[in-house]
Amino acid sequence: MNALKSYTEFIDFELGKMNFPNSPVELYDPLRYFMTLGGKRIRPILTLLGNEMFGGSKQTAIPQALSMEVFHNFSLIHDDIMDAAPVRRKQPTVHEKWNPNIAILSGDVLLIKAYQLLSESSPEILPEVLNLFNTTAVEVCEGQQMDMNFESRHDVTISEYIEMIRLKTSVLLGASLKMGALVARASEENQQYIYDFGQNIGIAFQIQDDILDLYADPDKFGKQVGGDVIANKKTLLYLTAVSKVTLEQKEILKQLHNEQDIGLKVKRTRELFDHLQVRQACKQMMHNYYDTAMDSLEKIAINDKHKATLIALAEFLIQRDN
Repeated sequence: MNALKSYTEFIDFELGKMNFPNSPVELYDPLRYFMTLGGKRIRPILTLLGNEMFGGSKQTAIPQALSMEVFHNFSLIHDDIMDAAPVRRKQPTVHEKWNPNIAILSGDVLLIKAYQLLSESSPEILPEVLNLFNTTAVEVCEGQQMDMNFESRHDVTISEYIEMIRLKTSVLLGASLKMGALVARASEENQQYIYDFGQNIGIAFQIQDDILDLYADPDKFGKQVGGDVIANKKTLLYLTAVSKVTLEQKEILKQLHNEQDIGLKVKRTRELFDHLQVRQACKQMMHNYYDTAMDSLEKIAINDKHKATLIALAEFLIQRDN
C-alpha cells in the first residue's frame, strides 16, 4: 500500500501543475475546488501501472493518466447534478456550493481539458488514443442513461444492471489500463487482456461500492450512507432482494419505496436485506468478477513481479471500507 500511496502523491503533484485561469472566477473556482477534494486517483494510477507493466515509466504516460482522472471528475460533477447529491468526498458538491448551471459549465471545461491532455500523445499513437478515449466516453454516457432509465422501470434484471455498471464504471477502469499499455506499445493481445482485467475489476469495484453505500461506516464513507436506498435506486442489493422476497416481503419493499422518514427507510431496508442475506450474495458475485479479472491478468506473459502492484491495487479496491 505504500507503493500505491506514492502513486497517489505523484498524481496529485502532477494535477497540481494544471493551471486554470483566474477569470471568470465562477467558471474556474469550482474546478480548483473540485480537483483538490482528493480521491483515490484509481484511474490515473491504473494508466501508469498499465504503462509500467510493459516497460514504460511514470513519466511516459503522465498526460494520458491525467486525462483519465480529469474525465472522471467531469463525469462526477455532472452525475452529482443528475443524482441531486449534496456531498462528494465529505464536502458540498459543486452544484450545491455554486449552482447547477455553473456545475454543468465547469464540468464541460474539464472534458475539454481531458482532450487537451490527450493531444500531447505522440502522433503515431494519437489516433488509437483518441479512439479508445472516445469509445469509452460514449459508453460511460450510455451507462449513465441506463442508470437513469432504471429509475422509472420496475422490471430491471440483474444482468441488465451488471451491463449498466460495466458501461458506467468499469469500462473506464479497463480503458485506463489499456491506455497505459497502448502508450508502452504492448501487443494488441496484451492490451485486450489488461482491458478485460480492468473491466472485471471495475464490476467488482462497483458491487463493493453498492454494498458500502448501505453498510459503510458513516465516519469513513465520503458520501451519505444509504443514499441509494433514499433515492430508490435499483442497485444490485435491491435487485438481489427482489429475486429472494416472498409476496409479503415484496409489499414491505413497496412500502419502503414511499417511506418519507429517510432514517427509518434506510434502517428497515437494511434489516430486510440482512434477513434475505443480500449482502452475502452480492459479495459472492463480487468475488466471482474478481476471479475472472485475475484469470485475464494471468494470461499476460510477463514476470509476475511486474503484476504485483496491480494485484495489490485490485485487492484494495474490493477490500476497502470507503
